[in-house]
Amino acid sequence: MISYLRGTLAALEEDKVIIDVGGVGYGVFMSGSSMGRLPSVGSEVKLHTYLNVKEDAMQLYGFLSRDDLSVFKLLIGVNGIGPKGGLGVLSALSPDDLRFAVLANDVKAICAAPGIGKKTAEKLILELRDKLELSDALEHIASASDVSGGTETYGQVQGEAVQALVALGYGSTEALRAVKKVEVGEAMEAEDVLKLALKYMSL
Repeated sequence: MISYLRGTLAALEEDKVIIDVGGVGYGVFMSGSSMGRLPSVGSEVKLHTYLNVKEDAMQLYGFLSRDDLSVFKLLIGVNGIGPKGGLGVLSALSPDDLRFAVLANDVKAICAAPGIGKKTAEKLILELRDKLELSDALEHIASASDVSGGTETYGQVQGEAVQALVALGYGSTEALRAVKKVEVGEAMEAEDVLKLALKYMSL
C-alpha cells in the first residue's frame, strides 16, 4: 500500500497531477480545491494517498493533509459515493465545512457538490453523523490560529459564536466560514467574535 508520495510536481492535468518520485511519474487524482493549493510545477510536494484497486485499473488519490484523506475514506464508505464522488464533495466543501453541514443536516450545502443529489446527500448525512465530530473542526481552527491562549478556551469561544449564528437563522456552514475569518484575540469573548462575524455575514 502506498501511504504517501514525496517528490517533484511534474505536471498538472485536468483532474490529476503527475508526481516525479525518483524518476517514476505517478498520476494522482485530486480534488479541484486541493489542486488550487499546490505549489508551482517543479516544486517538491508531499501527498497522502489512497490506492483504489479495481478489476481493470489501479488509481491513486492524493490529499494535502491526513484529515482530508480521513474524511475521503469516510465519504467513499457511504454506499453510492465512489472515489470520484468523494473528490467532488471535497472540491465543494472543506472537511470542516462538511462536518458542520452533516451535523446541522444541511442538505443544500452538500448538494452543491457535483453529482450529489438530495437523496444521496441525505444518505451521506445519515451515515456520517456519528462519525464526524464538530469538536474536530474547532480544534483545526484553533491549531491554525496564532492565539497564544489554550486551545480549549479558543475553541469554546469560536464554537459559541457559531452556535449563536445558527440560532439566529444562519446556515451552519455559512456561520463557520464567517467565524473562521475573525482574528480572535486572547481576551475576546464569544459575543465579541459574534459581532465581528456578523459584519462578514453582511458583506
